[in-house]
Parts: sequence; structure tokens; C-alpha cells
Amino acid sequence: MKKVWKIGTRGSLLALTQCGQVKDLLTQRTGEEFELVIIKTQGDQQTDKPLWQLEGKDFFTKELDEALLKNEVDLVVHSYKDLGSDRPDGIVLGAIGERRFGHDILLIPNENVQKLQNGEIKNLVIGTSSPRRIINLESHFSSFVPSSPTIETKMLRGNVNTRIQKLRDGNYHAIVLAMPGLERLAQVEASKEELRPLLKDMNFAILPASKFPWAASQGALAVEMHDKNPEAAKIKTILASIHHEHTEQAVKRERKAFNDYGGGCHLAVGVAVMATEDRFVHSHLGKKDNIDIESLRIEPTIEKVKATKIFVGMPDEDRLMNKKPIAIDVDCSGKDLFATSSYVFKSMKNTDKVQGLWAAGTKTWQKLAAQNHWVNGAADSLGEQQLESFESSALLQLMRGANFDWLILSGEDAYSGLGQVVETYERTLNPISEDFKKDIEDTSDFFWTSIHQYSAYAKAFPTITSKRHWCGLGKTYDGFAAQKVNVIAVSGIKEFRTLTAN
Repeated sequence: MKKVWKIGTRGSLLALTQCGQVKDLLTQRTGEEFELVIIKTQGDQQTDKPLWQLEGKDFFTKELDEALLKNEVDLVVHSYKDLGSDRPDGIVLGAIGERRFGHDILLIPNENVQKLQNGEIKNLVIGTSSPRRIINLESHFSSFVPSSPTIETKMLRGNVNTRIQKLRDGNYHAIVLAMPGLERLAQVEASKEELRPLLKDMNFAILPASKFPWAASQGALAVEMHDKNPEAAKIKTILASIHHEHTEQAVKRERKAFNDYGGGCHLAVGVAVMATEDRFVHSHLGKKDNIDIESLRIEPTIEKVKATKIFVGMPDEDRLMNKKPIAIDVDCSGKDLFATSSYVFKSMKNTDKVQGLWAAGTKTWQKLAAQNHWVNGAADSLGEQQLESFESSALLQLMRGANFDWLILSGEDAYSGLGQVVETYERTLNPISEDFKKDIEDTSDFFWTSIHQYSAYAKAFPTITSKRHWCGLGKTYDGFAAQKVNVIAVSGIKEFRTLTAN
């Protein structure tokens, strides 16, 4: 008789859903048979307090650990962020599943978005019990919201459905949840149908990881096994079929950084590591012992340079190029608008019926919010591939009830693989004074915000081609690569200034 492998799981809707997905993937890739065994944990039964106020530790894992060590189950599936760094002897990590999203997502009723835009909400109450979210939301989120209200957080516990229902009941203006959990629920028909009425008339904002980093290893699933199980070798082979190396590399960096800060559910520090083809972008933000933690950098580490003078190509520092709005009257109904800068909205009309609004980076998001727009998310300086990943989200498709139809709001001669480009401004050049020419010639390091900007300066000042050039990841970096121009990629202007400071 063929063996049926037992998978231990918590009994919450999310735990059952994600374990069911692991079960199906294992069956698909190995042909083996599996069944779920539901085990109740302390964290599931005690929901009247935040986790950091409860006595003890391992609130969501202890009972599962016991079942695994007794060989009552053959493997267990955890949200990796629930696992402490010290695991019981005999329990080993068998696989880490692929992570598609790690972000936090803010859910808010449409009527509250309207109230914010009307200036009716002066104090925005957000439900969360995470110390990390509390610190970062209350410190930084106001400028990402129309009318810049003060931010107040209020305790929120319970399973996903319970939390959203509390929002619908009016206990909060908005709540913040882990997007990966909602995404998994939206991928399974039964849980998707439970979510559908809860998410009706809801809007959202996917919090940018560079400013609101997620919990270390959030979004990754860890599958553990008992190394003394009589069939441990077979189980190890089975689990190897679903292990995702790229995810492992990112989350091990997150967990190391989190542990270096002290670790534990009391620690109010978010640690997100975003993997590109050959780099890892680190974002650490929060507080430890009343000391601010803030780090945004690229790995491998970039060495500091000796800069004689720097140039930063932000609009208020660009003495060569001007942007002149082009009058635009485009039907935006049902479209997703990708604003490559806040400037693009100066010429736009009829934007009140858009499906979604997305920003290139956090500064553009903040400027759009100051113009009274609700922004759903950002490329976060990682380029259009970040938006493409959101486009494939089952959760967002469920919430919006429509596929993405993009309009890319940019300048003349812009290009995009995401959708139709709408030219909203044209570039003009200022006269070049001798003082300006000398400043440029004396500059050793340039930070560019677009490949068009670099090209205009290189044409006006040919000697700069031999200087050091820097930019963020995304389309600008891709443009340099296409033109075979050597450029140093950094996480943003702040890292550039740090690396070029004398």
C-alpha cells in the first residue's frame, strides 16, 4: 500500500490554504500522496493581546514541533516569519517555497479614501499589532496619504477574515496585512469566495518596501522535517522538489539582519531584501532601544569613492533641462496610470475614473498624495518588472474586478514594455553659461534620473562620458546597459550621496 505522508498545519484559513498549496505542488512534482493534520497552537487560541505581550515564545510553532518530533506528522509548513532563529534539536529546514510578494498592504474602504481627499479625516486610525508596523506607519505614512493626516495605530488581532470584518464594521479607517497571505487565499477558489464579499468596495495601497520594509522572511513558506524520522532521506528528496534557491538567498539575509538587531517579536524593525538578477536591495527601517534604524543599500557592497564634486539630476537641481507640459485629453476610464514623475499630472485631465494610480518611486508617490491623489503602489525604483509582478496578483484582480490596462505617463520619446506611453511633457534645454560649463567639467560623479537626461548632458558636455555615472535600478539602469555605458547602480540618491561624501 502506498504511503500517505502527513503534513502538520495550523487550523486557520490561511494556514490550511497555504499548506494545501504546498500539498498540491508536492503531489504534482513527486507523484506522492499527502494529507493535512490540523494542530491547534497557542497563538491561534489567544487572540486578545498582541503577541509581544504574551508570555513565552514560539506561539505558532510549539505544538507543531512536538508533533514533528514524535513522528506524528512527517513534515510541517510554516510562514517562515513565525519561526524563531533557535529551532529544537532534530528539526531541520527541508525546503523554502518561492516568494512572489513580501509586501505589506493597506486596505481601506473607498468611502474613507474619499473622506481623506475631502480633508474629513484628520487622524487616520490604522489597525495593526505589529511593533514594526506601528513605528513605521506612525513615523512615515502621513505623507503618502491625501491631506496628510496624523497616523494612529490601534490593536488588531485575529485571522485574516476576522481582521477585514473589523475594518468593515468601522473599528478602523484602514488596516495593514501581509500581502502574501491574502494573495494565497485569493489563489484558491474556496477561500477566494470567502474574501470576495469582505473586499467589496475596498481600495488598497501596497506599501513600498524601501519605506515600509516587511517582517524578515515574510511571504516565504518554510517546510520543516525531523532528521530522525525513519524515512528522513526520502522526505528530504521529496522536499527538494519545491525548494526555491533565490528566495532562500533573500530571506536568509533578512533573518541574519533581523537577528543582528536583536530579533524577537518585540523588535520594531522591518527588514526587506529584494532580489534582482545579480543584486540584493536591503531596506531596514524602525527603532531599537529608542534608536532609529534606517538603511537602504545594495549588496554586493559598493566602496566609497573620492568625489571632487557631485551632480544629482533631480528636477530642482537640473540646470540644463526643462520640462514643458503637453496638453493631454486622454480617456483614462478604467485605466491604470503609471506616473513616472509627479510632473506628468500637470497636463492630465479626467483622472477621476482611473482604475489605479501607480508611482515610479516614493518621492513621486508623496508628491501625488500632496496633489490629493490616492496611490495604489510604486515601482519603488526597481523598474517596470515590479509593476508586472503586481499585475499578475490574484488578490488585486479579485479586488479590482478587472485586468490591468496601462497608460504610461512620461516624456517625449519614452518607451515602455508595460503598456501604451502617453507623452505628457516635452524637454527643452537652457542656455549654457561658462560658470555652468565649468561646474560640469569639475564634477566627478553624476547621478542620473533617466537615460534621456544623461544623453542630453553628454551631447552638451562630451567630456563627462569619461566620468563616473550612477543611477538607481530599473529603466534608467537598463537604458545605460543598452547603450553600453558603464554605470554604478545604487538603491537611490541617499546611498549615492553617502558613497560620494568626502
